[in-house]
Amino acid sequence: MSLTINRRQMLGGMSVLGGGLMMPRWLLADETQAVAQEAWIYAFPMLMHYQTMEKQLLDPSAAEYVGGFNRFRHYSQLYTPANREIVTPNNDTPYSWAWLDLRTEPQVLSVPAVDADRYYVHQLVDQYTHNFAYVGVLSTGREAGDYLIAGPNWQGPVPKGIKAVLRSETEIVMLLGRTGLKNADDMPAVRALQQQYRLRGLHEYSGSPGPLAAPAIDWPAWESKTGLGPSFIAVLNQILALCPTQPAEQALRERFARIGIVPGQAFDFAVLPVEKQQAIAAGIKLAQAQLQETAAQTRSTLGLFGNREAMHGNYLNRAVGAYLGIYGNSVEEAFYAGSRLDNQGQPLQGGRRYRLRFAPGQLPPASEFWSLTLYDLPDRQLVANPLDRYCLSSRDQLQRDADGGLTLWMQANSPGAGQESNWLPTPQNGAFNVILRLYGPKQEVVEQKWRMPVVEVI
Repeated sequence: MSLTINRRQMLGGMSVLGGGLMMPRWLLADETQAVAQEAWIYAFPMLMHYQTMEKQLLDPSAAEYVGGFNRFRHYSQLYTPANREIVTPNNDTPYSWAWLDLRTEPQVLSVPAVDADRYYVHQLVDQYTHNFAYVGVLSTGREAGDYLIAGPNWQGPVPKGIKAVLRSETEIVMLLGRTGLKNADDMPAVRALQQQYRLRGLHEYSGSPGPLAAPAIDWPAWESKTGLGPSFIAVLNQILALCPTQPAEQALRERFARIGIVPGQAFDFAVLPVEKQQAIAAGIKLAQAQLQETAAQTRSTLGLFGNREAMHGNYLNRAVGAYLGIYGNSVEEAFYAGSRLDNQGQPLQGGRRYRLRFAPGQLPPASEFWSLTLYDLPDRQLVANPLDRYCLSSRDQLQRDADGGLTLWMQANSPGAGQESNWLPTPQNGAFNVILRLYGPKQEVVEQKWRMPVVEVI
């Protein structure tokens, strides 16, 4: 019987045997390249999360600064092209941001009661970018409540009045609140509701003495031009220092250690042997191509966002989610579909005319509401236009077709009298894409029995 062993199989066998064998240089290079590719895909969403954190939390001079840990910053206006702290921002729900430091004690999130037609949600995101918990009308209901957000190591009595304990795998947590805006005249009501969202340390909530302050964290600087190159390892090491190893990732962390990924450990790419530098750089290049290729083929957010269990260890999907629009909601909360191509398979381009038509009975099935938003490419930001209109929504006064369907027009210039209510302005030139959001997607969406129609070129 003949036996053929390829390079990958040989690598696996030699790793089991341990360091007692002397590996050829090509084997070491192959292994280093493969680990670097895997590690970069793993790290990408965490690095994008860190980039947001640095702007909002670590740089008081930044326009995005929220004011420090354990406090809200409310954005009481809709996003415009001037807001660029995240990609693909929605224009449906003014944001409330907060970053929580849970090292010394939990934080308590308090929310008010809301009316039957008011949507809001607080999305809790750990440093892995998992959506580990939700507080909002779809997850916890419309009644007022107090929710305790605890880190991985907290042990203690739960005070009376706490409706639920929401446990994070990491010590640092991002809270992203969204409050539904019914129309432009509704902003004062949104602002009033935002002021009722409250964060308190557990000691303040329970009336007990405050804990000792946690030591300051030596956060590394994020370099936007080089951060996704080999220097990603140094930043990842600092992020992982606040991320206890999960049992499901033990073997992964051991593989990553082969290229210097060790929580809290310093990393200097320049001192590595040239062969290892080349292998790591090659692995990163492969990972970047893999991410872009996969993202280009992705048409919806199913499988891209969720908690650890929902993600099933699919780190490529997690990276694609961060690439297409970091902080997307889990499918139970919201569903996102979109297109950057027309019905002829060509990229959507400014200066051309398009339509998106929902046939009778085929409007987006959402329990709350839906919206269609346009973004430029490659930046994935809102596009300036004379109407200051960045999305169309089920909350708008849209003109139905004669047969009961709905046609939305996408072009740079007005589609004409009687159709402007359904007009989403596009840029005069340049590529763009559109994203359809369904808040409270119905089961036929989750089961993929309903799909977004294609964008037709006119």
